[in-house]
Amino acid sequence: MAKAKVRFVCQQCGQSSPRWAGRCPGCGEWNSMAEEVERPKPKTGGTNLDSGAARPISEVGLDEHVRMVTGVGEFDRILGGGFVRGSAVLVGGDPGIGKSTLALQVCERVTRAGAPALYITGEESLAQVKLRAQRLGVGSDRLLVAAQTDLGSVISEATKAEPGLLVVDSIQMVSDGQLDSAPGSVSQVRQCAARLISLAKQEGISLVLVGHVTKSGAIAGPRVLEHMVDTVLYFEGDGQHAYRLLRAVKNRFGSTKEIGVFEMRPDGLQGISNPSEFFIAGYGGGTGSAVVPCVEGTRPMLVEVQALVTRATYGTPERRVSGVDRNRISMLLAVLSRRGGLDLFDQSVFVSAAGGAQVTEPAADLGLAMAVASSFTDKAPAPRTAFVGEVGLGGEVRSVTKLGPRLTEVGRLGFKRAMVPGESERGLPKDLALDILPVSNIMDALDQFSS
Repeated sequence: MAKAKVRFVCQQCGQSSPRWAGRCPGCGEWNSMAEEVERPKPKTGGTNLDSGAARPISEVGLDEHVRMVTGVGEFDRILGGGFVRGSAVLVGGDPGIGKSTLALQVCERVTRAGAPALYITGEESLAQVKLRAQRLGVGSDRLLVAAQTDLGSVISEATKAEPGLLVVDSIQMVSDGQLDSAPGSVSQVRQCAARLISLAKQEGISLVLVGHVTKSGAIAGPRVLEHMVDTVLYFEGDGQHAYRLLRAVKNRFGSTKEIGVFEMRPDGLQGISNPSEFFIAGYGGGTGSAVVPCVEGTRPMLVEVQALVTRATYGTPERRVSGVDRNRISMLLAVLSRRGGLDLFDQSVFVSAAGGAQVTEPAADLGLAMAVASSFTDKAPAPRTAFVGEVGLGGEVRSVTKLGPRLTEVGRLGFKRAMVPGESERGLPKDLALDILPVSNIMDALDQFSS
C-alpha cells in the first residue's frame, strides 16, 4: 500500500504546501494552514456529464421542461424564470438571515407543482426541521427530509428519492469519508460540491447548496466553489430589521446583479413585488434627502439617499457612508467644492442609502450630490422630485443607460418632476407624466434643485 502523504492546505484559498507556514504563500492570510492527509487516488477517468460521443450542437436536444418554476416570485426572478434542470445554485449569507427558511419554503412550493423535493440537513435534527416546517406551514408528503452529513449517504438518498429539487444545508457540514480532513475544510468542500454537482447534472436534478460566510462576508471554503456552480446568491440584511435582500452575483442562465426583496414574517419570508415603495417608505422630502431611480438587473426602482453635513468640532472631518461607495462620495464632495462653490473641506459628511439598499451605479451621482448640497445649504429639494445623472470631474452631468424605464418608474410612484442630464432630454419617451428639468452641469443643478 502506498504511504499516505501529509500536506498543509490554506483554509481560505486552498493553496497547498509540503511544510507548515505561519502565513499562506498564496493569499497572505495568517494562521490558515491546516494539516491534511493526502491518500493515493484510484486511477479512474473523469465523470461524463452526458453519455455518447461528440456530435454537432445542432443535434443536441433540450428537455420540454427546461425551467422549473418554484412559485416564489422574487426567487424565480433572480434565477431568470425558475430552476434549470441539472443546475447548481449556491446560497450564502450570515447566520440567522433566513437561508434555511427560504430553502424550506422553496421546497414546499416545488412540491405543490408536482415535483418531489429532498431536503438534507446537516446542522439540525429532523425534529428541529419539523418545528420550522410547522411555523412555515410546510407539510407536503412529497417533501422528504433527511439528517445526513456523510456524502455517500446523501448521494444514496438522492438516488433513491429521484427528486426534482435537492437542497443541502449546508455544504460545509457534508464530508467524504475517503478524505481525512475535517468537515468544512477546503478539500472536503471542494470534493463534496463536485460530487453533488456531477450527480445533479447527470440526473437532471436542480441542486441548492446552502453555504456559510466568513467574517469578511465571502462564502466560506475554496474560491473555486463559486466557479463550480451555475448561480451564486447572497442573502443580505440586518437581523434587527424585517427586510432581506437576495442578490445574484453570478447566473449562467439569467441576469446578474438582480435582487429580490423579502420581508421576514412569523410565517416565513414574503416576497415584496414592489420594492420601490419599500425603499422610499417614510420619504418626506426634508433637507438632506433625495430620491434616485436605480436599476438592479432588469428592474428599475426608487431609492432614497440621505446626507448629513455638519462642521467638524475637532480634528479631521469625518467621511462615513452606508450603502454607497466611499470613493464615489469623496469624488462628489471634491466636485461640489471645486465646481459647485460649496466649502465642504472642514465639514463632516455622513451619507446613507435608506432601507439597506446598495447604491453603486454612477446614475445616482446627481441625487447623492443634491442630498449633500441640501444638507449643507439647509434647503430641501423641490417636492416629489427625482434625480438621475452621472457627475464628471469637470462638474458636467452625463447621460445614463435605461433612462426611459427609470423615469417611467418615477412617474408610476407619483413623483412630479425629474432632474436629468441635458443631453438626454430629446431621447425621452413622449408619454411621460413628468416635468423634466434638464441640467448640463453641477452649477445648473444647484440653482434648480430647491426651486
